[in-house]
Amino acid sequence: MKSPLLTLPGAVPAEGVDEGVAAHYGDLFREQRALADGAGFVDLSHRGVVTVTGDDRLGWLHLLLTQHVSELPVGEATEALVLSAHGHIEHALYLVDDGTTVWAHVEPGTAPALIAYLESMKFFYRVEVADRTGDFAVVHLPAGSIAEPPDGAVVRETPYGRDLFLPRADLESFAEKAGPAAGLLAYEALRVEHHRPRLGFETDHRTIPHELGWIGSAVHLQKGCYRGQETVARVQNLGKPPRRLVFLHLDGSDVHLPPHGTEIRLADDGEDGRRIGVVTTSARHHELGPVALALVKRNVPLDARLIAGDTAAAQEVIVEP
Repeated sequence: MKSPLLTLPGAVPAEGVDEGVAAHYGDLFREQRALADGAGFVDLSHRGVVTVTGDDRLGWLHLLLTQHVSELPVGEATEALVLSAHGHIEHALYLVDDGTTVWAHVEPGTAPALIAYLESMKFFYRVEVADRTGDFAVVHLPAGSIAEPPDGAVVRETPYGRDLFLPRADLESFAEKAGPAAGLLAYEALRVEHHRPRLGFETDHRTIPHELGWIGSAVHLQKGCYRGQETVARVQNLGKPPRRLVFLHLDGSDVHLPPHGTEIRLADDGEDGRRIGVVTTSARHHELGPVALALVKRNVPLDARLIAGDTAAAQEVIVEP
């Protein structure tokens, strides 16, 4: 869904899964610094919006999601996952309940599959699931922002800022008051800095929550049964995940960032060495320089020198080995 804010001065469209919103508005580092200082906003209107209404909504979602939501307080933000029967991550939801409706935003293009799964699990519960992507747009205000959400907007407040669910028809009028606009590249660079995984970037068909540090923030370990719980409990109690998320400082002399999927090897083994991981998201940060998130094998030494493609990289621990 193409955002009307692509008509703002300097807007350069994003590509791939983020197509439909601006990658930047002409000055990536200025936009990052503005967000870091609590100014401006990010257009996330390409993300899917799913709502669940009905008296049983929280108790029903509690049975399906990895997070404890049966008693979720009104206005309190949380994250949750949907897992496969084998414990692999299928969906990531960013939730808030407004007292009558659970609002969630999800990755672009994933709402139909998520809704199909939820519909298949309704049974006798008093719930209604709806795709509201066509009616509502997600906008992000950074932490520290003093911008006032429009009257009636649903607000999801987190340590990283506020996600607003706005009527899509109000998006342009909101942008006129909330500027300056920051593009998705600035938002993603700060996401990488904060070590926050993203579905489809840090995940593949076999990713389990422990690998990404999603235990606690998106997976509650003290709740009843849900699909995939056996894998979560087994890894938590008896073993270790096969991979772990790391933060990479990349060689700043390289002009190009290693893209998603770039193979990582031990520097001592050279470019022909055995693959030990992959880059999942890379970014240019306004203070840290070129950085990335990556998944590497759990037993990679913490002090190992790495190369991502042909770019030297030093790792910081996110998920303990």
